[in-house]
Amino acid sequence: MSQEILEMTFESLGLTKTLDKMTAKELRQLVVAKKIPSIVGASGMQKDELVVAIKGVFGIVDAEGGVSPYKDQIISTKKLIRELRVAKGTVEARQERTQLRRKINKLKKRTRRLSRAL
Repeated sequence: MSQEILEMTFESLGLTKTLDKMTAKELRQLVVAKKIPSIVGASGMQKDELVVAIKGVFGIVDAEGGVSPYKDQIISTKKLIRELRVAKGTVEARQERTQLRRKINKLKKRTRRLSRAL
């Protein structure tokens, strides 16, 4: 039996959204399902590593500057959101829970705005 080497292009993947917008889980499924042989160890890679590896395979060059300048701020805000969710679960007073819920909602909106800022 002879093994066929298939010529694969980025357009043939049929993606509905950009690599940067895909989740790490979706990127791993893309690597496994399309059987990109040059990417090894995709299950242990982080999202940033997967995106760089896939772009490297297809020779895609980033036109933008790379990482968002707000990345650290987004990460710290999301950490605060997680802490507030834990605190919300332990509070019994309804008014305090409502205040925490609203604060969480406001912080989530802020992270979305920061990610779209570029």
